[in-house]
Amino acid sequence: MKALILMTSHNTLGSTGKPTGFHWVEMAHPYYALREAGYDVTLASVVGGRPPSDPASAAKDDRPAEVARFMTDTHAMEALEMTTPIADCDPKDYAIVYIPGGHGTMWDLAQTETVGKFIAAAYENGAIVGSVCHGPAALTECYLSDGTPLVQGKRVNAFTDAEEHKVELEDVVPYLLESRLRERGAVFEGNDEPFGVHVARDERLVTGQNPASVPELADALIGMADEAKKKAA
Repeated sequence: MKALILMTSHNTLGSTGKPTGFHWVEMAHPYYALREAGYDVTLASVVGGRPPSDPASAAKDDRPAEVARFMTDTHAMEALEMTTPIADCDPKDYAIVYIPGGHGTMWDLAQTETVGKFIAAAYENGAIVGSVCHGPAALTECYLSDGTPLVQGKRVNAFTDAEEHKVELEDVVPYLLESRLRERGAVFEGNDEPFGVHVARDERLVTGQNPASVPELADALIGMADEAKKKAA
C-alpha cells in the first residue's frame, strides 16, 4: 500500500525567465486521495529536496481548497521540503506511481534517464502508473525491458497541442507533448474542447488532460489499483 508522487525539479519556463515547476492542484488533490485510500505516500522529485512550483497554480486570491489544506498541513509540507531523489527510490516498493504536471516537467522528466527507467521498472513490476497534464512528459522516454515504448499502442491523454497553443507557449516548451506521445506510438485521445475534462485508461496506465481532469484521474488511479489487488488476491 505504497504510492509515489514524482515531481519536476525544473524551475524556469524556458528562456522567458518566468518561474515554473509542479502544478499544485495536480499534486495536492491526488496526494490526499491516496492518503485517504490508505496509501503511504512518498514524495519524490528528479533531484530531491524542495521541488519548485508554478506560482500561478496556487495564487493566494484563487487558491483551491486542497492546495490550502496541503499548505497548512505540517506533515505534508515537511515531506515536500525533503522529497526523495528518484534515483534513491526502489520501483519494486510502490503499487502506484503518479506524476503530476506543471510546465517544469517539460524540461527534466523526459531528459532524465533515471525517470524513464524507474517508471518502466515499476510498471513491469505490476504498479499502476498515472499522470496528468504535462506529467506524461515522463512517459515519452520510458521504454520497457524489450525496448518498446511504454505508451506504444496504449490509449494515452495529456495536455493537448491545441491547449499549448491556447496558452501561447508552443514556442517556449522544448516539444509539444501530444505530438511527442504520438511519435512514441501512443493512441492519443482527448477532449476536443481545450481545457475540457478527459481521462484515458489502458491496462495499468491512466492519464488525464489538464487540471480539470484531476479528480476523475485520482478516482481512476485508485480504482485501477483496487482492481489489481482483487485480481492478485
